[in-house]
Amino acid sequence: MGERIKILYVDDEIINLQLFEAIFSDKFDVLTAENGYLGLEIIENNSDISVIISDMKMPNMNGLEFIKKLKEKLPDKKYFILTGFDITDEIKEAIESKLIIKYFKKPFNREEIESYIT
Repeated sequence: MGERIKILYVDDEIINLQLFEAIFSDKFDVLTAENGYLGLEIIENNSDISVIISDMKMPNMNGLEFIKKLKEKLPDKKYFILTGFDITDEIKEAIESKLIIKYFKKPFNREEIESYIT
């Protein structure tokens, strides 16, 4: 069996982090962070993370701001937004400019997310 895919999930709501980890940790190595700053720190110490999924609406640094900072340094990772809201112009633009691959809507669909990660 090959290496397990390592995912970083960033969300300011602890319950969402716990839920994501509970659902996906059987298949992937899941790391979580409560904000973009912690997310940046985790990535520095875990260069083998290949997938980054971030909540959109977070205090101090939203999901796209967080992803922009990371993508400048690490363009080869897969980036996604997970949001409880409908697609915005900002998210649409991020997809068109290839900043993110896709956005997922909360409550998320496990099969949909897995199909993009693997």
